[in-house]
Amino acid sequence: QVQLVESGGGLVQPGGSLRLSCAASTVIFSRSVMAWYRQAPGQQREYVAHITSSGSTNYVDSVKGRFTISRDNAKNTVYLQMNSLKAEDTAVYYCNNYIKSFAWGQGTLVTVSS
Repeated sequence: QVQLVESGGGLVQPGGSLRLSCAASTVIFSRSVMAWYRQAPGQQREYVAHITSSGSTNYVDSVKGRFTISRDNAKNTVYLQMNSLKAEDTAVYYCNNYIKSFAWGQGTLVTVSS
C-alpha cells in the first residue's frame, strides 16, 4: 500500500512563506501525476495544484502566482512552495495521485495568522 507523508506545515504570519513536502512510497511515483489538496476547518477538501510526470503544472485560481508545485522523482517527493500566504490559506494540506487516489496521508496543518 502506498504511503504518503506530508510535512512542512506550521504557523506563519500573513505574507509569509512555507514549503510543504510529500514523500510517497511508490515505485510508480515518477510516472504519477501528483497533486496537492487542502481542507479548511468546516470545509470540504479542495484541489490546489497538480504536476505531471513531465513537469507541467496547473493551479486553482486562488493560488496562482503565489504557490509553486514541483517534484523530485529521485526522492519520490512532491513540494508546494507557498508565498504571500493569506488567512484563507489556513487548512490541512494533503498530497495524492491526481488521477487515481492512493490512501490519504495525515496531512500537514498550515495556519496563517498574526
